[in-house]
Amino acid sequence: MHRASLGTRILAATAAILLLCLSAGSAWAVVDDYEVRDIMPTGSVIAGIDVSGMTRAAAREALETQLVIPLGEPITVRHEDRTFTLPAADIVEIDAEGMIADAFLPKATASLIRRVFVRATDEAIGTEVPLALTLDEDRLTAWLNDVASQVDRPAIDATASVEKTGLTFVASERGVAVDDQAARTALAVALRGGTKDVELPVDYTEPAVTEDSLGKVIFVSRSQRKLYLYANGELEKSYGVAVGTAGHSTPSGDWQIVAKRFMPSWGNPGSAWAANMPAYIPPGPNNPLGTRALNLDASGIRIHGTTQDWSIGHAASHGCMRMHRWDIEDLYERVDVGTPVFIR
Repeated sequence: MHRASLGTRILAATAAILLLCLSAGSAWAVVDDYEVRDIMPTGSVIAGIDVSGMTRAAAREALETQLVIPLGEPITVRHEDRTFTLPAADIVEIDAEGMIADAFLPKATASLIRRVFVRATDEAIGTEVPLALTLDEDRLTAWLNDVASQVDRPAIDATASVEKTGLTFVASERGVAVDDQAARTALAVALRGGTKDVELPVDYTEPAVTEDSLGKVIFVSRSQRKLYLYANGELEKSYGVAVGTAGHSTPSGDWQIVAKRFMPSWGNPGSAWAANMPAYIPPGPNNPLGTRALNLDASGIRIHGTTQDWSIGHAASHGCMRMHRWDIEDLYERVDVGTPVFIR
């Protein structure tokens, strides 16, 4: 029987040993790769969170505690002195599993040899995975609509309403409406970025009539024998007056000043009560209108001065409103033609 030479036998033995080593090494590589199959690649960052070297389960827990739970916490939305709570957890949906799969992809697609090499050299083959977050637009819309129903209001004009005992003023107020597009943008940024305090974007509209534009208003209370002058919704001054007697009452109604008369003359109206009076009395100390007169658009009715100071505070005139000389002269300078006069 032929026997191989010594050199051939040594070569064959060496080859057998090498094959055995390679086989053992391959087996070790497979076993080692299997043992680290669930470990995230070095350099893996998910939505800013470093998950390098973590197991999938550990990475999932890290995302839950550092991302999912914080982003799901409620957001406080402020408007003036009111606050509203946006339930972020009902609107935000985060794909944690999808992000983990994307982060694991460089390792999952690498060959066994490549994985063994990376494992041996600790090469960073991981990648940065952006936040995978979607918003439930329908729920966000419903929430914004509910808030808008509580916030939106039209502008209110300043007004003066006449009561029996005086004027009641309603203050002006700016209108406000939620800026839907700006609100959606601000809330989306907060929901994605974790901001928990947001100022609600709104638009304001100014009233057409403000207190400053109400101007002067006169109110006369016949029962109180008082004249009240208001300026821009605030009482400026009050004066005592004489009003008409029972047979010649001062007319109740809404009037206005149509003429201002300085040192007025008096013309006899031809009424029964003036039958024994002159047809005309020029300006001067004997003039029954005094030194100033404010004609109203009520026929024959005036606010004027008098020399009969004793009559102030009483029903003593023939329909006009008498005032002390110093009072009518003061009032005369404070009002203009067109000033409303309410008598009740």
